[in-house]
Amino acid sequence: MSVQLNMAAPTDSRAVFTDGVRVVLHNWPVLQIAVDNGFGGVYGQQKADWMVDVVQQYFHDNTDLQQFEVEDYIATLMDQEFDTVVDDGSLPQVCVRLMQMFGQWQQGALQELTQSIQSLTQNKTSRAKVTAPPTQSDSESDAETQAMECDTTSVNTTNHPPQDEDGWTLVQKRK
Repeated sequence: MSVQLNMAAPTDSRAVFTDGVRVVLHNWPVLQIAVDNGFGGVYGQQKADWMVDVVQQYFHDNTDLQQFEVEDYIATLMDQEFDTVVDDGSLPQVCVRLMQMFGQWQQGALQELTQSIQSLTQNKTSRAKVTAPPTQSDSESDAETQAMECDTTSVNTTNHPPQDEDGWTLVQKRK
């Protein structure tokens, strides 16, 4: 019976670390924006959940991780899964937080880790929102339209390749 308790404890503590990774990543505005705006496709939320699992596994599979290694790994995941390059300066902050949590987990400071997770959950800000830039005034828009109309008249339109009814360019064998 004591063997089962000893085996259950690491599993439970690992779940606490996984919860920490989940809170950090799901509160990260870059990932929120990527998911909310479909950068990961229709399964963006599932990819974000999967990312939690692979990041926590990365920590467990690699000893003595350096911050740059974690940054590279998460940057690669964001690029491959969400077609997103993180250049807002938030990636190092996310990685430092994850490394701190993993350090707490390794030291067995589960109570501190749980408190860190709770403080992040309580301090959770509203989800990041992306809004379209304000539209131009009508006078600016009219001036640009007129300028574009003038520009298009000087373009030679006779050398365009043939297109089908859907607008696709038809590629034909040369004669």
